[in-house]
Amino acid sequence: MQIDVLSLFPDMFTGVFQSSILKKAADNDLASFHVTDYRDFSLDKHHRVDDYPYGGGAGMVLTAQPLFDAVDHVTAQAKAKPRVILMTPQGERFDHQKAVELSKEEHLIFICGHYEGYDERIREHLVTDELSIGDYVLTGGELPAMVMIDSVVRLLPGVLGNEASPIADSFSNGLLEHPQYTRPADFRGMKVPEVLLSGHHKNIEAWRHKESLRRTFERRPDLLENYPLSEQEKQWINDWQQAKKNG
Repeated sequence: MQIDVLSLFPDMFTGVFQSSILKKAADNDLASFHVTDYRDFSLDKHHRVDDYPYGGGAGMVLTAQPLFDAVDHVTAQAKAKPRVILMTPQGERFDHQKAVELSKEEHLIFICGHYEGYDERIREHLVTDELSIGDYVLTGGELPAMVMIDSVVRLLPGVLGNEASPIADSFSNGLLEHPQYTRPADFRGMKVPEVLLSGHHKNIEAWRHKESLRRTFERRPDLLENYPLSEQEKQWINDWQQAKKNG
């Protein structure tokens, strides 16, 4: 996968792309990362990339020309049509399913904005996706881009080493991940559930599924609204609801 980032602050990505899983992905030729300062494409003599909005209003707006030219530059030798992703609090909420969708692409371009907003022609004619990581506003699109890139790259085959790792992650099956334990089995009197020490794989899987459902019910009940509950799962939830009411 080729990942291009268009940013006014390219140095922000140095440590991110040269550390941990992303560095491993690059070292193993599973992903390549390139950061372009789109200020370099400004035709303004002072290299400005923003201007006052037509009609007045507070703040400055990113102009279309530098971003269009920067995207043209990074796609000049592209082998596949890229997804061009705009970082914006007005965008679709990024989630695990979107990460899975993007992980199947060959080329992603992330546009990181600053100032008050974007010239609307960027939205209408340049980008394919507008994404947000939450209902809040940051000073720029760099941090959201880092979050999305990390989430996408870890899903690429071979990146995590253990192919089962992303499958068991929270949200991968619609539920939060079950509790995890490791040695020692007894730490300061806090013991690992006996079923996990039993070696009975079927019972372990059943326990993990029930605890995954319980954790989702307790922490993110909204995820269960569209989850296809079995009769047994409905009974468990009913029991937990009754226990909650009874204190």
